[in-house]
Amino acid sequence: MAKSTNPFEYDFSAMTDISKMFEQYKMPGIEMEKLVDAQRKNIEAITSANKVAFEGVQAIMQRQGEILRQSMSEASTVMQDMAAAGTPEDRMAKQAEVVKKAFETALANMKELAEMGAKSNTEAMETINRRVSESIDEVRDAVTAVAKETKGRK
Repeated sequence: MAKSTNPFEYDFSAMTDISKMFEQYKMPGIEMEKLVDAQRKNIEAITSANKVAFEGVQAIMQRQGEILRQSMSEASTVMQDMAAAGTPEDRMAKQAEVVKKAFETALANMKELAEMGAKSNTEAMETINRRVSESIDEVRDAVTAVAKETKGRK
């Protein structure tokens, strides 16, 4: 298997050693396996969110490169058109047209890049929010189980 270039990928097989470490700190009513599993899920969620964010940044950078290449090509064409324009009035009119088009294109490109960034951030946050919700449910279930166990002993 080829080594990934994504710095946010992590091998979680080492997590089994952590469970051995936690075994020495056993507390009544707390299942260490569930605690370790919850932490593993938390780390996986953060890793997944980081991966989504990293891929979003890569996509934005790729699109910026495309925009730059397109802009340079258009600038070359505009310069040729400007040189071919006849009278000073024609050149001024052409300049005004070019400036307006460049401004509109720049705004459209900025909007596109901002939307790409927002989408990536939203996806990353959804991953974290989903895990936080799951974690709260897990804690609630664990507390409920301990309460029932304690109540049953009385």
